[in-house]
Amino acid sequence: MSPSSHSFRAPVPVDSVKRNAFEVVTSMQPCRTSLGFQHSTSHVFLATMIRQPLGRGGGFGGDHLESLESELVDRIYESSFVPELWPEVLKNTSKISESAGASLFVTNPQVTAWTASKNSRDITGRFVADGWYWQGKLMSLVHKSRHAGFLRDVDLCSQDELEAEPIYRDNWRKMGLGWGAATAFSLPTGEALSIVLSRTVAQGPADAAVIRKLDTLRPHLARASVLAARLHLERAQAASQTLAALGLAALVLDEAGCVLTANALIESMGHLVHWRAGDRVALKDRSADVMLGEAIARVKLGDHTGVQSFPVRDPVDDSPMVGHVVPIRFSARDIFARSTAVFIMMPVAAPNAPPVELVMSLFDLTPAEARVARGLAAGRTVDDLAGDNGVSSNTVRVQVRAVLEKTGCQRQTDVVALLGGISAVRGGDPQAG
Repeated sequence: MSPSSHSFRAPVPVDSVKRNAFEVVTSMQPCRTSLGFQHSTSHVFLATMIRQPLGRGGGFGGDHLESLESELVDRIYESSFVPELWPEVLKNTSKISESAGASLFVTNPQVTAWTASKNSRDITGRFVADGWYWQGKLMSLVHKSRHAGFLRDVDLCSQDELEAEPIYRDNWRKMGLGWGAATAFSLPTGEALSIVLSRTVAQGPADAAVIRKLDTLRPHLARASVLAARLHLERAQAASQTLAALGLAALVLDEAGCVLTANALIESMGHLVHWRAGDRVALKDRSADVMLGEAIARVKLGDHTGVQSFPVRDPVDDSPMVGHVVPIRFSARDIFARSTAVFIMMPVAAPNAPPVELVMSLFDLTPAEARVARGLAAGRTVDDLAGDNGVSSNTVRVQVRAVLEKTGCQRQTDVVALLGGISAVRGGDPQAG
C-alpha cells in the first residue's frame, strides 16, 4: 500500500465554543518568548476552557479522567501554544502507559517533522533520518485503519509478520525494543500525525488496561494537535490579511514553496503572478522568478545572507515593483510550523516615513529600532539619527542591523523602499508618529 494512497479519517472537530475561545485569544496581542515562539499570556486560560467540557460527565474521558494525571492533560493543551512542552507530554504519556519511550511524527506523506520524549530523541532521530517510518507495512496499517484509538502491533500483524517487519528485525530488536502501540489522525493542514510508543522485549505487548489509558488520553492529544495546526493556519491567514489592510499584496509560503494563503490583492495580479498547479506560484518576470526561488531556498536552509528583496517588472506597462521575501522564524521545536516566509509585492514609491507605531507592529521592532527605521525611510543618516536620539553612532549601527534582520532586508536602501511602499499605499504622513 503506497503511503500517498491512504485515506485518513478527520479528527473530531473543535466545537463552536472552543472556536469562539480560540478566536478571542488569537486576537490578543502576542508576547515573544526567548525562543522566538509567540504565544498569548492567556493560553493557559484557553487550555482550561477547552479542557473543561472533557471532564467528569463531559464527553470524551468522562470518569476515566479521575485515574489520569491531571497535570498531564493540562500540559497536553498547553503544548498547543508552547511546543517546547511536547517532549514532556510524550515522556509522561510513556510513563502512564508503562512504555520505554514515545515519539510524535507529522507526515505528508514523508516525515516532515517529529519530536520525542527525551530518552527517545536519539533513536527517533535515527529512525527518521534512515527512512524507517514507511518501511514494511506496520505504519501503513496504522494510518489505513482509521481506528479512533491506539492499536498494538499484535493487533495488526501476526507474530511471524512482526518478525519479518524491517523496523523490528533490523532496528528495534537490536536495541532491546520489541513491542509497540500507535495511533494516527489527520490535521487541517492536509498532513497526518501519529504517536508511537515502544516497549522493551521483556515487557511484552501492552495489555488492555494500558490501551484503555492511552485511549482516554487520545482525544486530548488529537484536539491539542489540531488546535496547534489550526493556530498556525490562522496566523498565516491573519498575516496576509493584515498586509492587505495596509494595501500590500502578499502571500504566505510553506517550507516546500507552496502557497498556504494569499490575500486578494496579490490574487488580482494576474499580469504579474502565474498561479500553478499544486499551490505553486511563479512570477511572470523570469529574472524576478529566479530570484524568488533562490530566496525561498535560502530561507528554507536558514541562510539569510543572500538578497531577499529584488525588482519585479510589470510586463504590461513596465512599471517597477519590489518583491520582498521575509522569513518567518518560529521556534525550531515547533513541529506544526509550516509557514516559512511571506512574499510581499509593492510598487516603488518615493520614500516617506510611516508612523513609528505601525513600523513596530509590522516587524516586532523595539521603539528605538522603529525610530531608526523611520529615520532611514525619511532619508536620515546614521550620524543624523545618533544626534537626534542622543546616542553613539555605534548604537545606531547596532539598531540598524536589528532592523535589517527583522524586516528581512539586506541593505538600508531596501528598508527605505519597504517602508516607503507602506507609506505610499497608506497615503503616508511623514509627520506622523
